[in-house]
Amino acid sequence: MPSDHIDSLLGISTYTKPTKDLLDLYSTAVERIRVALGGNIAPLPITKLRWYQKDLERAVQRADTGDMSFMSQLWQACQGDGTIKGLLNTRTDGLVRLPKIYKGDDNIISLLKSGSDSVRSVFDEMHPPSELSKLANDGIGLGVFIGERVPVRGRDYPVLVRLDPQFLLYRWSDNQWFYRSVAGLIAIVPGDGRWVLGTPGGRLTPWQGGSVRPVGGAWIDKSHAKMHVANWEAKLANPARVAIAPHGAGEEQQQSWFQAVMSWGINTTFGLKPGYDVKLLESNGRGYESFGKTIERAEREIILTLSGQEVTTDGGAGFLNADMFRQIQVDLIKATADALSYTINTQSLPPWIEQKFGVGSLNPGVAFEWDVKPPADKASIANTYIALANAINQLKMALDSEDLKPDVKALLNDFNVPYEIKTEIMRAHELELSPETQDETRPAQEQNEDENL
Repeated sequence: MPSDHIDSLLGISTYTKPTKDLLDLYSTAVERIRVALGGNIAPLPITKLRWYQKDLERAVQRADTGDMSFMSQLWQACQGDGTIKGLLNTRTDGLVRLPKIYKGDDNIISLLKSGSDSVRSVFDEMHPPSELSKLANDGIGLGVFIGERVPVRGRDYPVLVRLDPQFLLYRWSDNQWFYRSVAGLIAIVPGDGRWVLGTPGGRLTPWQGGSVRPVGGAWIDKSHAKMHVANWEAKLANPARVAIAPHGAGEEQQQSWFQAVMSWGINTTFGLKPGYDVKLLESNGRGYESFGKTIERAEREIILTLSGQEVTTDGGAGFLNADMFRQIQVDLIKATADALSYTINTQSLPPWIEQKFGVGSLNPGVAFEWDVKPPADKASIANTYIALANAINQLKMALDSEDLKPDVKALLNDFNVPYEIKTEIMRAHELELSPETQDETRPAQEQNEDENL
């Protein structure tokens, strides 16, 4: 169960009720049922294949009561669309495979980076990129995601597993999240060593901060328009064949002529006598064009919701000035990265650190973030640092004649330059390594030999 240190990391409210009287993952009843089911805790997922706007309204109403079932089913259905899936993959799959930046205790960081029996590091073994990508996906769409740190036989650290969010339930009366599992309603205690609950949509009503409402509404319109297009193509895209026989033709002649037109195939040629005619009856209506416009409008809304703009997706009038648009996309990826890393830093790493190194190691502990800066941005930052260093040196010389000196620390803060203040130990170490000091400490005989040379 979580310690007071982890509670402080999570910012657990003073008003949160104790969960000791509720069913939890540690209970013997839950463990017994899980063993019987091979460790699975989630029920069979419910899949809804056909969605209407009234279903979206129903999902929104249920979510506002704390029931995430309908909203999660809609979000899952939306990902059958290629546009939505592609945009989400850009924001999640690529993100979790970016380089990671660690801060904190060097010993803990060294262990996290070290490899295990496979080629992956301990961090990646605990947090598989595929699971992190799905959690980020849920966070984008639903504003909330849920996972479990599952113990692994033969390891001293667990593996994070994403759970289906459609079984999430929030009770307003208790200000408590629950999971409707195969064993019953289980109370979720974030950071207790097993549960990992992220709310990138906000701590209160996170589902209202998700993208499923605009994306789901646009996807429903798009899916219906695509069905109407398919229906139109099946019925009206293939024109009807009209066989015209002369008035004097007998019944046998007419039927023979109709049979010939019915068997019309590729490159069929008709030799017609006077009075006989054959033609195609095509639809002259243009109503089908509205379906294409509906699809185009829906895709635009989806792209704007998930990317923040259209330029980096399909190009456009402002594509030549794409720096701003590219920055918008980077900011969205960073927002997703920050939400996911915050949850891991407060709910997944602290229990492992406490178990492995003791409670005292939680301060300073370890935190990480994904390096989402593009390579071009890194080169620009490096050039900025070089220019700043030259400017500081010139400022020192210019101000020295006036008995002034620049506030270097303020300048570094203005340009977000990371630095640390030298300690006495660091100064002593630099003194030992300086060439002047080494010359002074060498034996006098060696110095005399150098002078003779």
